Amino acid sequence: MRRGMTDGTFGEPDPTATGDVILEMRHITKRFPGVKALDDVTIRVRRGEVHAICGENGAGKSTLMKVLSGVWPHGSYEGEIVFEGEPVTFKGIRASEDAGIVIIHQELALIPELSIAENIFLGNEMTRRGAIDWVDTNKRARELMARVGLDEDPETPIKQIGVGKQQLVEIAKAFTKNVKLLILDEPTSALNEEDSAHLLGLISGLRDRGITSIMISHKLNEIATIADSVTIIRDGKSIETLDVRGGDVDEDRIIKGMVGRPLESRFPDHTPQIGETFFEVRDWTVEHPAIPGRFVCKHSNFFVRRGEIVGFAGVMGAGRTELMRSIFGRSYGIYRAGQLTMNGREIMLRSVPAAIDAGIGYVTEDRKVLGLNLLDDIKRTTVSAKLKKITHGLVVSNAEEYAAAEEYRRSLRTKTPSVDEGVAKLSGGNQQKVVLAKWLFTDPELLILDEPTRGIDVGAKFEIYGIIQRLAAAGKGVIVVSSELPELLGLSDRIYTICEGAITGCLDKAQADQESLMRLMTTTSKRAGSPS
Repeated sequence: MRRGMTDGTFGEPDPTATGDVILEMRHITKRFPGVKALDDVTIRVRRGEVHAICGENGAGKSTLMKVLSGVWPHGSYEGEIVFEGEPVTFKGIRASEDAGIVIIHQELALIPELSIAENIFLGNEMTRRGAIDWVDTNKRARELMARVGLDEDPETPIKQIGVGKQQLVEIAKAFTKNVKLLILDEPTSALNEEDSAHLLGLISGLRDRGITSIMISHKLNEIATIADSVTIIRDGKSIETLDVRGGDVDEDRIIKGMVGRPLESRFPDHTPQIGETFFEVRDWTVEHPAIPGRFVCKHSNFFVRRGEIVGFAGVMGAGRTELMRSIFGRSYGIYRAGQLTMNGREIMLRSVPAAIDAGIGYVTEDRKVLGLNLLDDIKRTTVSAKLKKITHGLVVSNAEEYAAAEEYRRSLRTKTPSVDEGVAKLSGGNQQKVVLAKWLFTDPELLILDEPTRGIDVGAKFEIYGIIQRLAAAGKGVIVVSSELPELLGLSDRIYTICEGAITGCLDKAQADQESLMRLMTTTSKRAGSPS
């Protein structure tokens, strides 16, 4: 048996336990009103391995892990869970954590205003004589942070560190709970390449120390690199488990299991029909909203033509989102200079409603914070950005609202029993489709998509790429901001690069490759091909 981990140590693996089964979930079925989310799912996980779970959005991956971790308690599902050879009946998260099962959700459960140390020991405070012992708390926090490679002051507020470091705080927090099985739901979906590589290295190091991990991810290249086994779930059913260590499993093999057929191409066929320039940004300069003298956009110039898909590439923090949000009704930062023209006329977009009225839509990077009201249903969300389209006098037409939402549900193939369903109940990919529907409903001439496929599966990505291409084919302009260079290379007609708030280059599709883009993304001076 491994030693406990509340003392800040990982413990050593038991050599006799190598290769044995730590977890079995047998014939798990979970129903919600109108839908069977899990249908007779069975999964076996070996001790000390990294076991990946793959499937399309809505396949049931996160639901299965919520059953395992007690979010959906025993009695709310059918089937049996066996952990370390014993049947378990978790009535809540605390019970699963007491057994050594810890889940880190895609939406991190940290309190931004509290310090790193306070978050690590939240609910498990270190006390002496009825009061929190802050000296010991910060000391033990430093030990745990060192184990996960986090070099920060434990008294630093969570809101002052990036998402990658916040993931490490969650893992450090797990080590206060005698973790034996660590579940990570889309752990790298919001991370840049450097932070992703660091986190994957940490997970690999946990495996070397005998910690078992289950990882849900849509990044198939990461799965092929780090996982020992992959279980594929499709339409709520467990399809197969693949042995990655055998060497015969690649991304295409995983995709075939996920979608039920080979996916010949990651991008739909598309022949661009590019017209005249209709949208231009000139000398766009924006100051940081909270730091005087710091400019997040520096004299930016770019243009978009009708029928064109324009990509924007840059490392995390380069200023891509700041540029797009500042253009979209000055919804970020302090405008200092610059001009926007559309169809040959200067436009003044001092608010989001003004941007919408001008024919611009913006799918935000963070769909759950800025893109959706999680208290709303699908039909209300779909029409929310342009209610006046279905308003007569002062009354919103319920019939037109329902008809519009139903039309986009069918055309975007959103998986939901009804447009009356709350958006909070949808999977990430289906939530993204609702956000897209919301902005398509506004009939935009220019649609800005910021990380449009973050955290969604290859099948849903293919569908969203098709939507983007159809918009371009209809003569619209589309801007795509993405951290995934293969996505930009496969989708865009031209790609601009940004570094430290400045546009440093522009490459046509035929010129661009990952090396040339990365070179321009990491320089602060303009190169050949950059806009004047």
